[in-house]
Amino acid sequence: MTDEHPDDPTDEAFRDVGKGLLDEDMGPSGALAHLYRGEVHRMTYWRERLDKTTDWAVVVMAAILTWAFSSPSNPHYIVLVGIATLGVFLGIEARRYRGYDIWRSRVRVLQENVWSVGLDPTRDVSDPAWREKLGTDYRKPVLKITTEEALAHRLRRIYLPLLAVLHVAWFVRITAFSPEYWLRTAAVGMVPGPVVVGLVAAFFAAALVVAYRPRTWHARGELLDERLRKGE
Repeated sequence: MTDEHPDDPTDEAFRDVGKGLLDEDMGPSGALAHLYRGEVHRMTYWRERLDKTTDWAVVVMAAILTWAFSSPSNPHYIVLVGIATLGVFLGIEARRYRGYDIWRSRVRVLQENVWSVGLDPTRDVSDPAWREKLGTDYRKPVLKITTEEALAHRLRRIYLPLLAVLHVAWFVRITAFSPEYWLRTAAVGMVPGPVVVGLVAAFFAAALVVAYRPRTWHARGELLDERLRKGE
């Protein structure tokens, strides 16, 4: 009687299941291939949800800018409404990005520890405990990145340039379309112009801080500028 358990998931043969996976005389197991395809499908679906939110944000921004600059008599604060609307879209997209990251992180685990080893059997798996971690994630799925990191990703990719366009447009609107001093023109109702300008500047400064403050990134597979520079 032997104490060896060939089905032990910590066994090296199980851990390195990707080795030889893509040899000419051997194909990937059907279950693993279908699992990978299913995860890619879920990731793609959530990617499409992100794109739809971005599309609506761009459409709303374009409509607001068109109306704001169509007549000098139109109030400038409609551009501020556009900035607030973009903030709402940013919040929605950050929440969806956290969901998207669940599926992408699983895809990256399979790519790093199965398919990459199958393509290059001389390389070891990236994480020897990948099977246990992936199994735990299937039993108890959890969000893997914080809301702030999701906001930072979407700001860097999409929303910071859009917000910059709206802020510049608003400044042009209050300076070039009124003969009065721009700080007076910036007033909204009973709120003085300097207060409005200060709030707008503080909002954009906060977005910059969230987007570019130093941090440890946890999203798997995201192409960051820092990582791209390391590869040069």
